[in-house]
Amino acid sequence: MQDKGTFISPFYRPRCLAAAAPAGKAKLTHPGKAILAGGIAGGIEICITFPTEYVKTQLQLDEKANPPKYRGISDCVKQTVQGHGVKGLYRGLSSLLYGSIPKSAVRFGVFEFLSNHARDESGHLDSTRGLLCGLGAGVMEAVLVVCPMETVKVKFIHDQTSANPQYKGFFHGVREIVRSQGIRGTYQGLTATVLKQGSNQAIRFFVMTSLKNWYKGDNPNKAINPLLTGLFGAIAGAASVFGNTPLDVIKTRMQGLEAHKYKSTLDCAVKILRYEGVAAFYKGTVPRLGRVCLDVAIVFIIYEEVVKVLNKVWKTE
Repeated sequence: MQDKGTFISPFYRPRCLAAAAPAGKAKLTHPGKAILAGGIAGGIEICITFPTEYVKTQLQLDEKANPPKYRGISDCVKQTVQGHGVKGLYRGLSSLLYGSIPKSAVRFGVFEFLSNHARDESGHLDSTRGLLCGLGAGVMEAVLVVCPMETVKVKFIHDQTSANPQYKGFFHGVREIVRSQGIRGTYQGLTATVLKQGSNQAIRFFVMTSLKNWYKGDNPNKAINPLLTGLFGAIAGAASVFGNTPLDVIKTRMQGLEAHKYKSTLDCAVKILRYEGVAAFYKGTVPRLGRVCLDVAIVFIIYEEVVKVLNKVWKTE
């Protein structure tokens, strides 16, 4: 019974209600689910966005020293279609597809593994830790998958546009590269690739983590509409493009058929700056911006939706 002389503040809430306020601990994603969902998302995404990747790579390889073969994005598309048909925009798809599936699998698997250990007691992952987990995921995908697969992809595309193509297909190309240059031939530009992928995923997961935390507020398990996930992904993708396009240009040059012109990643950067100017570091930015925004949006949408399905059929808790 309350004493009549006792004053009760209007801000007072019974302890039992205060305890019920938190929305609960955030649900964690098992790394195994992340690997499977990431692989599926990566495979679907690359089939949709490859033509823009092809155009971006062609423009970056079209060095000023040769005189330029293409006058821009539309001219590159026009010449490719006229010379090889629409399927010409998909030349080199196999090499990228074989890399995209394990790349996304490693990325999301490592990110979820690291983030599960970096979360606080309530399961919350702050933006800074999201950035560090993204950095770790990017470095791992660069070393295990991206560098060798991207090297083969760039060499394959460059070879197919030469006067006398020497690679008959993806596996034949890999055999020829390893036979003539050894395993080292598939790891050209490793430093640039690690820097690019590490910064890429650090920026993307930082932005995604920040936006998701903002949207969810005090409810860590609040559902996010797929379209909103796509919007967050597109913003994260755009941020990563403006943040590391120079590294992408250097990586592409280091992995091309003329990589022998450069002694190292630093030497490549210095020569581009000296002979082509600062603008060369942003060559292919427009097609890359369109591809990356669509790429990241699609990947995150598919990933999140596949995880939802896996949570229903694969119980890990």
